[in-house]
Amino acid sequence: MSTLFTDFFTKINHFSPLERNFTEKLASIALTPKTLYFRGKIPENVSKTVAIVGSRHNTRYGEEVAYKLAHELGRRGVVVVSGLAYGIDSIGHRGCLDAGGVTVAVLGTPIDEIYPREHSSLAREIVEKNGAIISEYAPGAKVYPKVSFLERNRIISGLSDIVVVVEAAERSGSLNTATHALEQGKEVFAVPGNITSPYSQGCNKLIAQGATPYTEPDDILRLLFPEDFAKKHQNAKKQGLIGDNDVETAILTALSEGLRSGEDIMRAKKLPPEVFNQSITLLEIKGRIVSLGLNHWGLC
Repeated sequence: MSTLFTDFFTKINHFSPLERNFTEKLASIALTPKTLYFRGKIPENVSKTVAIVGSRHNTRYGEEVAYKLAHELGRRGVVVVSGLAYGIDSIGHRGCLDAGGVTVAVLGTPIDEIYPREHSSLAREIVEKNGAIISEYAPGAKVYPKVSFLERNRIISGLSDIVVVVEAAERSGSLNTATHALEQGKEVFAVPGNITSPYSQGCNKLIAQGATPYTEPDDILRLLFPEDFAKKHQNAKKQGLIGDNDVETAILTALSEGLRSGEDIMRAKKLPPEVFNQSITLLEIKGRIVSLGLNHWGLC
């Protein structure tokens, strides 16, 4: 570990987690930190946070998955939380930053030590772009890395609404984060991977134990923004009422309004029997409607 001394990192702030909206949820986790130290800006008025964690020795597959998810979350204004570590953590921070989003890094070292040192420029960028570097360890504090890095995982999960494990070996710190998340009642997603890959064994095991498989950003966004997906569903439903011509559209609209009888549809839409019969047959062939028997119809 190396202490980073630059003008940029000279100002260290501290506060109780209960003093900020972003961190007050930590009050409900085990071993709530009494004080948090930070550099940068603690997000305000944030309602959505997602942790992206995973192996320090990621594969190309893991990189693509983590970056795409973080980029989409950052684009949607979701704060991405991770641990600034090599591999998936840093990729998560990078994807969010590239999308113009805000990301928060939780250290397992004192606030005046950036680890790994190679990520000092990434830490600087996080702070410059309205994010924050957080630690529960005061400047100069003596810590035991094997303990402190595991302890910080409860804060990563505690700050997040959802935890996504992208890649993890069978024995991985990311699984420790997932365990904390489950204990905290958070939703845990794991990215399925090749069963022969050591970096997917942890994720596959999480899925076998009940974690939700992650397949695309919409898996997460659907939970974070249910109202948006309800609108999408309604729009799709409306689009489903558009036929290949005006008569087909009229029939589909009638069925969506609750009419089932062919006689009622012809009467409501003023359709001659021969026109109705031809169109209803074509709609059934196209798989747009289904016969309910006795000249009654329903949407597929």
